[in-house]
Amino acid sequence: MKEKISITAIESVSPLGSTLEETWKAYQNSEHYFSLMENNGSKSWVASLSPSSRIKVDELRDYDSKYKKLDDSVLFAMMASRMALEKSGWKKDAEFGINLGSSRGATNLFEQYHSEYLETGLASTLSSPTTTLGNISSWVSHDLGATGPEISHSITCSTGLHAILNGVAWLNSGMADKFLGGASEAPLTNFTIAQMKALKIYARIGEFDLKSIPDSLGNDHDEHCLKYPCQALNLKKEYNSMILGEGASVACLEKGVVKNALATIEGVGYATEILKHNTSISTNAECFQKSMKMALGDMDISEVDAIVMHAPGTIKGDMSEYRAIQKVFIDTRPYLTTNKWKLGHTFATSGMLNLELAVLMLQHNKLIPVPFMEQSTNDGNLKKILVNAVGFGGNAVSVLVSKNE
Repeated sequence: MKEKISITAIESVSPLGSTLEETWKAYQNSEHYFSLMENNGSKSWVASLSPSSRIKVDELRDYDSKYKKLDDSVLFAMMASRMALEKSGWKKDAEFGINLGSSRGATNLFEQYHSEYLETGLASTLSSPTTTLGNISSWVSHDLGATGPEISHSITCSTGLHAILNGVAWLNSGMADKFLGGASEAPLTNFTIAQMKALKIYARIGEFDLKSIPDSLGNDHDEHCLKYPCQALNLKKEYNSMILGEGASVACLEKGVVKNALATIEGVGYATEILKHNTSISTNAECFQKSMKMALGDMDISEVDAIVMHAPGTIKGDMSEYRAIQKVFIDTRPYLTTNKWKLGHTFATSGMLNLELAVLMLQHNKLIPVPFMEQSTNDGNLKKILVNAVGFGGNAVSVLVSKNE
C-alpha cells in the first residue's frame, strides 16, 4: 500500500447498539442478540437493530418528509454516516468522497412495490428512484450536504470492505483527502430469509448438534447449545447455522497517520477465485489466501495478533476460511474471532462490523472470544489485527489495521 490510511471515526447502527460505547459493552457479555421473528408462516432467528438504534432511525425518518419514503437500508446508512461525520472532526464544509454499498439494497421496498404491481398491474411513482442501488450514497450525500464524489456498489457480502478498498485507492491516488466508506443492509424480509433457507444454510430452530460442543465448556451441553443458535467458528458443528442480521457501519478515512485516529490501515488485500459452485468458495479458500497475503505484504506474520474472520456460521464457509489461515500462517497462529455468533450475518455490512470490532479491540487492548473456541489470549498487547470478508462469487477482502501509537 502506497501510504497508511487513518480511521478517524467508525460508527454503526446494529443489533449491538448505536454508539461505540454501547457496542463495546455488548461485546463484554457472552449473550447473543437474536430473536424469533414470524416469517412465511413460521418462526426464524434474526438479529434486529438494537432498541437505541431503532429509535435513532425512526427519528431520522421523521426528520424530513422525503425520508418517510426511503427504505431502511438507506436510513441506516444515513444515521451511521451522520454519527461518523460528527465524531471525525471534519468541518461541515470539508470535501470528501463517499462510497456506500449494499448486497441487497432496498429489499423491503422492492418486495413491497413488486407485490403492489402484481396485484394492480401498476407501478408506484417512487418505485424506481427509491429502489436503485445508488439510492444509498446519493441520499447520504444529500443528508450530509456533501459535494464530493459519491459511489454505490454491490459485491455481495464483501461490499463494505470493498468500500474501504475504494477509499484507500482514492486517497492514495490524490483524488481525495478524506473519504467516507461503508455499507448498509436491511435484509430481514420474508423473501430474503426464504432465499437463505432455500440454500440450506440458515439456522433451524431447535436443531443443535450436542456432540459439537467441547466438554470443557460445561456439563449441560443442551443448555449451552440452545444458548447459541448461530455456531459461527464452531469448527466441529455438523449443521449450518447462519442467521441474518441488519445494520449499517461507516468509517471516516484520511490520508497518512492522523493524531486523532482510532486506528491505522497498514495493508489491504483482495482476490477473486474461479467459481466452482454458485454459492461457496474453494475448500481451502484460495481467494482468502491471496487477499491475506496481499494485505500482509512483506511484514513478519508473527506480528498479527488476531484475525476477525468472516465465518458465516456455515460448515463449509467457516472451515474453508480456517484452512486458508492455516495455509498462510502455518505454525504461527493468531487469535481467531468473529462476531456472527452474536449479531448474525449482515451481508454487506458484515465486513464493516468486523472492522469496527477490530478497532474496538485495539482501542481497549482486549480480545473478544467466541464461546466455542478454546485458545490462549494476549490481552493488553494488541497492535495489529487482520479483518476478513468474502461474498458469493469468492470475492475476498482483507484489511490489516494497527493501533495508532
